[in-house]
Amino acid sequence: MTNRESVTFLIVDDDEVAVMAIKRALKKLRLVNPIEVVGDGQEALDLLRGVNSTALERPYIILLDLNMPRMGGLEFLAEVREDKELANSVIFVLTTSDAPSDIAVAYEHKIAGYIVKENAYDAVKSAVEMLGAYVEIVSLENKQK
Repeated sequence: MTNRESVTFLIVDDDEVAVMAIKRALKKLRLVNPIEVVGDGQEALDLLRGVNSTALERPYIILLDLNMPRMGGLEFLAEVREDKELANSVIFVLTTSDAPSDIAVAYEHKIAGYIVKENAYDAVKSAVEMLGAYVEIVSLENKQK
């Protein structure tokens, strides 16, 4: 397995259609990275912290929706940034919300990017292209450690 492949994408989204679009875009862009999917922020925290299972190994990139049941994306961001083990996680918001307040709060939590899912495939494709470059950077950082 190459270093590029070792960066896992954690998709945090309760919309199965959006998850399929993300996976399809990843495949079309020939990114063969491992993918984990959870349906809300609490499930994501549990996976990252190893609650009831082995914690997700680094490096990973989180693709986060904001509008989810139980624990939404903004709550998740606040929790992650307050957890010293998870605080430096790389998170891209990929959501239908274009509300200026959501965008501002997300960036206050030091996200790597904010993409609005207007046309699901095009938005995901743009995000994944950006992520492809980001995966290369993360892989280079891990090689140097």
